[in-house]
Amino acid sequence: MYYLIRIAYDGSKFYGFQRLNKKISVQKVIEEALTIINKKKVVVKGAGRTDRGVHALDQCVSFKLDVSLTKEGLKKALNSLVEPYIYVKEVIEVDESFHARFNVVKKQYLYKINLGEYNPLLSDYVYQSKYKLDIEKMKEVAKLYIGVHDFTNFVSGERDNYDCIIYDINFDKKDDLLEIRFIGKSFYRYMVRNLVGMMIEVGRGKDNISKVKEMLENKKINPGYTAPASGLYLEKIEY
Repeated sequence: MYYLIRIAYDGSKFYGFQRLNKKISVQKVIEEALTIINKKKVVVKGAGRTDRGVHALDQCVSFKLDVSLTKEGLKKALNSLVEPYIYVKEVIEVDESFHARFNVVKKQYLYKINLGEYNPLLSDYVYQSKYKLDIEKMKEVAKLYIGVHDFTNFVSGERDNYDCIIYDINFDKKDDLLEIRFIGKSFYRYMVRNLVGMMIEVGRGKDNISKVKEMLENKKINPGYTAPASGLYLEKIEY
């Protein structure tokens, strides 16, 4: 049987999603739990590789099991093994050709910024700004990101292609919490954190919009600020 699961997790408790040899990762915990259920090794495919400290409200994972379980039975069995920092929200039966990453149509990331007084209870779950941010200037930066661009200066690591499409970026402020949502086809390593980082730099007055334009138009110039992982959430996956 082939399955897709939708999961949420607290990224502050893991060294990222991807399996690592001796470090605890989300993939490692899921695979170990599924191997117990399946009584045979299981390897999973994730919709995206969130980095250390990045959270997920809707990560998606596909895999094959040799045993046949009902969707509710598999959900209950998995949650008994992966809680408290991972939770399986939904189990879906899929066909053999389905792949959690390759079949993605759209991804949505959320970045949270605390604009108010520092709160130690939020330190792992938001970026706590030390600066007064001009949100209108940050919105101007966001407009530059929308569309198809070469995001070389906003991505960590080497790739064959840095082109990416961002469909929309939305801002929502509730009291002292600023939420920024990025909607696109795909996002590369550190990309959202680097995009937010330049918003913050412009918003606090350290850089200006011309620097952002230059970063989008010219390859390999000095990188900007990388926003902390704590504020980033993989919020939604669409197939």
